[in-house]
Amino acid sequence: MRTPEELKEGYRAFRRGTYKHQSRLYEELGRGQDPDVMIIACADSRAEPADIFNAAPGQLFVVRNVANLVPPYETSAGLHGVSAAVEFAVTALEVKHIVIMGHGGCGGVNASLSAADDKPIGQFIAPWVSLLDGARDEVLKHGHDDNQTALEFAGVRTSIKNLMTFPFVKERVEAGTLELHGAWFAIALGELHWCDPQSGEFSVVEA
Repeated sequence: MRTPEELKEGYRAFRRGTYKHQSRLYEELGRGQDPDVMIIACADSRAEPADIFNAAPGQLFVVRNVANLVPPYETSAGLHGVSAAVEFAVTALEVKHIVIMGHGGCGGVNASLSAADDKPIGQFIAPWVSLLDGARDEVLKHGHDDNQTALEFAGVRTSIKNLMTFPFVKERVEAGTLELHGAWFAIALGELHWCDPQSGEFSVVEA
């Protein structure tokens, strides 16, 4: 879809198809939401969480941003969109799981690598992906056959680590009422990789 008219036609198809068959579900959702899972994913148009997890409306609370990043907890003045979403998901919706989902060919990760070569990208992108600086420097220090993929994995682990700096997240994780997970989606292959919570290594989820 590339034009507003195509978007409108997509809506009309939705009304004739999906909505027609799920109108009762949408009526129920109109009274409120109660998802068990929060997904923090990249804004990339090729990695759609609802499609990848075959989820129906109302099942996932989704936040998408450049490079699926979560900043560390802080209370300084400013606009904290991701932090606000995490707070709402954890304290109001009381989700039981938060999944950080990265993906192959991430432009935000590429921007982080470019910054390491003194080629920062974007007025707003460069400061945002600086959240990856520590992980990026470690990846480059050790040297990988594929620094892009290595940093995509490391970025997921970094966001999970940052989630634990939020007091209300840490409290619930330690109480056993909230679990944090990492995932990575290989777009061309349609493969989901899951992060082992102990080793931090990723492996393919059996289809």
